[in-house]
Amino acid sequence: MQIKQPMLGDIYQAEYLIRETIRQTPLIKSPWLSKFTGCEVFLKLEGLQVTGSFKIRGATNKMLSLKKGEKERGVIAVSSGNHGRAVAFVARKFGIPAVVCMSETVPAVKVDAIQDLGAEVVIEGQTYDQATDVALQLQKDRGLTMIHPFDDPYVIAGQGTIGLEIYKDCPEIDTVIVPLSGGGLLGGIALALKSINPTIQTIGVSMDKGAAMVESLAAGKVVEIVEEPSLADALVGGLGPENHNTFNLNQRYVDKTVLVTENEIAAGMTFALEKEHLVVEGGGAVGIAALLAGKVKDMGERVALVISGSNVGLGSLMEVAQGIYQYQTTA
Repeated sequence: MQIKQPMLGDIYQAEYLIRETIRQTPLIKSPWLSKFTGCEVFLKLEGLQVTGSFKIRGATNKMLSLKKGEKERGVIAVSSGNHGRAVAFVARKFGIPAVVCMSETVPAVKVDAIQDLGAEVVIEGQTYDQATDVALQLQKDRGLTMIHPFDDPYVIAGQGTIGLEIYKDCPEIDTVIVPLSGGGLLGGIALALKSINPTIQTIGVSMDKGAAMVESLAAGKVVEIVEEPSLADALVGGLGPENHNTFNLNQRYVDKTVLVTENEIAAGMTFALEKEHLVVEGGGAVGIAALLAGKVKDMGERVALVISGSNVGLGSLMEVAQGIYQYQTTA
């Protein structure tokens, strides 16, 4: 049965279905951020997930919903890296042929990881939207099933399982801060948490350049954005002209959004490495960046940051850590 719009029950079902493929990642307290903010700050470490990011949750739930013929013909995905890696991993596990379309701006470390998992990689176009056009044509030509990175009810339900895990580990949580791009991650988590306890505050954080969902929410409708390079490359990309789920979901369940600069993202990555001994990619560090920059207020006593991924090249991480990006923090 196809899900039309995800509900809390769909998230619980996803939790049951994907449990043998994913890891239930730890929620750890950050002494440094707790001292800096005056709150109890916890980190939900999705960078320790099987493919290095949360994306495997939604990809697994979606592919488990496919019919036999769909699995035999194969799947296709458009990705800035982490979604493609998740699709490739799950497809290999279930014996499903997979194609991943990516733009020429995707870091080589992410392209290599997908190829190593056996997926066919098609690199074409300067932007995510251009790669999407290629994928849509291939989908039509080959009869493939699209595994959307965010705007799919099964994908949203899969990502929402993070919210269930956070609540189980810390039912007293007041605020959850989540990286925001297409809105599948934040939308799923916010749906789960608000359905259980409407008083929990949900906050999305994105880079201050080309933040598609943030600009769309401000405009009250889906808008096109100009993609720009960012340390948070996993958050780059538009919502698409036919967004069916995530815009409305985020509009309904998300309390506020925050933007962070490139220097602030670099600060978040460096902080994670130096203070927490964690490798965190730019897109996964935006929550830390927002706290260090003092951009989130009135969080309550207990705050969880979703650290969404760890897929960053060693060279890029070292450049950030060595001060290519200038920043200051008193943490």
